[in-house]
Amino acid sequence: MEGGNQTAISLFILLGLAENTDLQPLLFSLFLFMYLVTVLGNLLIILAIISDPRLHTPMYFFLSHLAFTDICFTSTTVPKMLVNIKTQSKAITYEGCLTQMYFFMIFAGLDDLLLTVMAYDRFVAICHPLRYTVIMNPHLCGLLLLLSWLICLMYSSLQSLMVLRVSFCGETEIPHFFCELAQILKLACSDTLINDILQHFVTGLLGVIPLTGILFSYSRIISSIMGISSAGGKYKAFSTCGSHLLAVSLFYGVGLGVYLTSGTAHPSRKGSAASVMYTGVTPMLNPFIYSLRNRDMKGALRRLFSR
Repeated sequence: MEGGNQTAISLFILLGLAENTDLQPLLFSLFLFMYLVTVLGNLLIILAIISDPRLHTPMYFFLSHLAFTDICFTSTTVPKMLVNIKTQSKAITYEGCLTQMYFFMIFAGLDDLLLTVMAYDRFVAICHPLRYTVIMNPHLCGLLLLLSWLICLMYSSLQSLMVLRVSFCGETEIPHFFCELAQILKLACSDTLINDILQHFVTGLLGVIPLTGILFSYSRIISSIMGISSAGGKYKAFSTCGSHLLAVSLFYGVGLGVYLTSGTAHPSRKGSAASVMYTGVTPMLNPFIYSLRNRDMKGALRRLFSR
């Protein structure tokens, strides 16, 4: 068969998390619960921020977009998984698989970049408090958000176009519950060297550069906090970035583990089980992280419910 963008298949088979059919009802209930909590929790965060003028600040502007991204992120994978379990079908079309992969990469990248932008926001707030409103003006906030979207759209489009040139034949079973780029490339029957190089290069850039920015921001933040004389001032400064630091630790800790697992030569369901952490658990926990540890957010949620 010739190379290029030709493919000999029209369907992929998503093997899911477990072969045991007795576990399928439990998995369906668990993932449905996680998905509903994720959507409802993040939607409440968005509504609380929009409805409360006191939360119309750069910090909550980025948080509302992070909540929206988390809803979209989990919606790229979990609904299809629920449909497959309910219909007892593991098939996904070739076009559907590439579409899922495309949007998954967009929102995974957005999560990463928004956490980086939020770290910069905390850096400016703590290290340059008197200039905060001047530096983090609406124009810069909009520009940072637009830049994050453009980077993710370009990255995802480039990766998807490179997959179109790959040919598939023979085995079409993906040991995962969604179409992940690394697992798709392992099924190719044509040369994927360029795809693999691009994947690791761009993934490295989107992982290393934002993480370096976050670490630099927090090194400066900690240095500034240590210079505060009063214990109350130190606590207040730490409390403003504690939730974000917890979310960053969860995102990168789980993401690194999944990335190392997906790179193994013989993928198994252990990798897909680990992926549940960042595709389902992390977006579900973010609303609790940012609301339970934040008095302003808890107050906004109480006022929202009181209406």
